[in-house]
Amino acid sequence: MDTLSLPFGSWLNSPAHQQWLAAEGLRLLDFAKASRLPEGFGNLDAQGRLPADSHAETMNSARMTHSFALAHIQGLPGYAEQVDHGIAALMGPLRDAEHGGWFAVANQADGNGSKAAYLHAFVALAASSALQARRPGAQALLDEAVRIIERYFWSEEEGAMGESFNRDWSEPEAYRGANSNMHATEAFLALADATQDPRWLNRALRIVERLIHQQAAANDFMVIEHFDLAWQPLRDYNRACPADGFRPFGTTPGHGFEWARLLLHLEASRVRAGMLTPGWLVLDAQRLFASNCRNGWAVDAAPGIVYTLDWDNRPVVRQRLHWTHAEASAAASALLRRTGEEQYETWYRRFWEFCELYFIDRQQGSWHHELGPDNLPAAEIWGGKPDLYHAWQALLIPRLPLAPSLAAALAEASAPGPV
Repeated sequence: MDTLSLPFGSWLNSPAHQQWLAAEGLRLLDFAKASRLPEGFGNLDAQGRLPADSHAETMNSARMTHSFALAHIQGLPGYAEQVDHGIAALMGPLRDAEHGGWFAVANQADGNGSKAAYLHAFVALAASSALQARRPGAQALLDEAVRIIERYFWSEEEGAMGESFNRDWSEPEAYRGANSNMHATEAFLALADATQDPRWLNRALRIVERLIHQQAAANDFMVIEHFDLAWQPLRDYNRACPADGFRPFGTTPGHGFEWARLLLHLEASRVRAGMLTPGWLVLDAQRLFASNCRNGWAVDAAPGIVYTLDWDNRPVVRQRLHWTHAEASAAASALLRRTGEEQYETWYRRFWEFCELYFIDRQQGSWHHELGPDNLPAAEIWGGKPDLYHAWQALLIPRLPLAPSLAAALAEASAPGPV
C-alpha cells in the first residue's frame, strides 16, 4: 500500500533526516526514564523531575510501557526493565483486583475508582507492544485487557466503545466519546497484529465508519467529539470549560490529524490481511487533513495549530499543544507515503520546522508541551513534560511502513533474515 514514488528530494528518503529523527527519539527516551515510580510511571515537570507529590497513573504508565517497548524492540539497551516495570504496575497497583479493569491512579480502591475506555485502550496498546517485545507477563496483561474490553466496553450493536463505568461496572456513563474510540482504533490495530485476529480490524473499521465516514463527513471533516447514547452530537458539551484537556468544547484539529493517520494505518492493515477494504478510507484521510489544516493552522495570524475551534471554525482555545503538532506531522508523513503528493511533503516540512523552532527544548530536554498564542512556553492546559508517547511516535512513523502497527513493524524489521 505504500507509495513507490515520493517527491524528488523528499525528507522521507533523506538519510540525514532519518538520522535526525532517530537522534531526537533517543533524546526523548533518555529524558523520560526519570518518570519511574514504585507503582508505575508519573508526570515529569518542565525540568524532567518528579514532583514530591507524584503518583502513578494508568494513562502515563501504559503510554510509557508502550513507548519503552518500542525502544527495546529496536535493540536500544536499558529499556527492557522499564517495560517489565510497566507490566508489573499494570498488573499490580494500577489494576482493580476485585472488580477487574484499571483505575486511573494507583491504589484507587478507596477513591471513586471509575473505569474509562480511554485508559483501557492504552493498557491494550501497552500489552500488545510488550508482547511484540517478548517481555515476560505481557501475554497475561494482553489477555486481561482483551477480556475487559470485550466484556464491558465493546458494543457489537453500536460498533463502538462505551465510555466509562463506576468501579463495579454497574453504572455506565450516559455519554459517547470520539477520543476514547479513536484510541481504541489505535489499540485495535495493535491487537490485530498481536493476536492475528481479524475481528479487531473489523471493529476498527466500524468505529471509523461511524465517527469519520458518517459524523465527521457531515461536519466538513471536522471531528465531532461528544455524543449522547443515541450518537446524537452534543454541540454545547463543555462550553463552560472549553480548555478541558480531554473533553474540550467544539472541535479539536489535533484529533482530525490523528484520525487521518489512523485511517491510513487501517487501510494498509486490511490490505495486508487480504480483507475487503473500502476506498473511502484514503479519501476521508485526505479530507480530514485538508479541513484541519485549513481551519486549524495559523488561523489567528500566528503560525501553529490552535487547540480548539467553535462550530463556525473560529478559534476558542488558542494555545498550541505539542501533541497536536506531533500528530499533524505524523499524518503528513503517512499521507506522503500513501499518495506521493507534493503537498504533504510541504506540510511535513512545515510542521517539523515549527516543532524545532518552538516546541523542542534543547536546554532542559524533551519538548515544551504547551505554547501560548504568542508561541512562548505556557502551562494552562498541560503543565510539565509528562508525555513521551506522541512525540516519540511522530519520530518513528516516518521511518516505518503504514502496516503493520508500530511494535509489529519494528519487530519485523529487527527479525533475522534468511541465512
